[in-house]
Amino acid sequence: MIAVIKGDIIHSRKLKNPEVWLKPLQQLFSQWGETPKNWELVWGDFFQLEIDHPEEAIHRAIQIKILIKKIQSEESRKNSSPIDVRMAIGIGEKNYSGSKISESNGPAFVFAGEKFDRLKKEKINLAIQSPWKELDEEINLYLKLAGILMDSWTISSAELMEVVLNHPNITQEEIGAKLGIKQNSVSGRWNRTHGIELMEIEKVYRKKIKKLIP
Repeated sequence: MIAVIKGDIIHSRKLKNPEVWLKPLQQLFSQWGETPKNWELVWGDFFQLEIDHPEEAIHRAIQIKILIKKIQSEESRKNSSPIDVRMAIGIGEKNYSGSKISESNGPAFVFAGEKFDRLKKEKINLAIQSPWKELDEEINLYLKLAGILMDSWTISSAELMEVVLNHPNITQEEIGAKLGIKQNSVSGRWNRTHGIELMEIEKVYRKKIKKLIP
């Protein structure tokens, strides 16, 4: 069993310089595997990412969301529709491994593709599809609510969430030291970011997947 994330960068083609998000995204994906076997960026703004351990899928989706939300160039800020990211997570078996991720196949790839094709119609930017209907219904409800929060992140919210995601037990004082802000500012950003709730969703998903995939 694996997980596959299929996604695209929303409004990317309105930017004259795609390098503002393209290179950082490539650098992030390179930490998780090699291209084109484990991940690909194609058609300018579409990507696929294979994850060997499905319990990591939402954690990595949040990392991608953070990166894109942090990258707001002056051009993007002036744009009435700033860039964002839309992702579908497919969980299932992998029946064939090609030299490129686009050549590999199996239920995980099918599920990711099917869900990705429905994201625009469902007006959501993050969802999963797996062999377990009950899991999908529960986690997608959580992700729909989480998406409302994450879609509204500012650059400062994303920067704070990045620190918390990488250091789950960090204190507000330590966050302030890393970001160069006072503790009361950390508290305000933390409340607006809803980091606790997002981390709880990630933990619930991780726990359920580990029970389903021994």
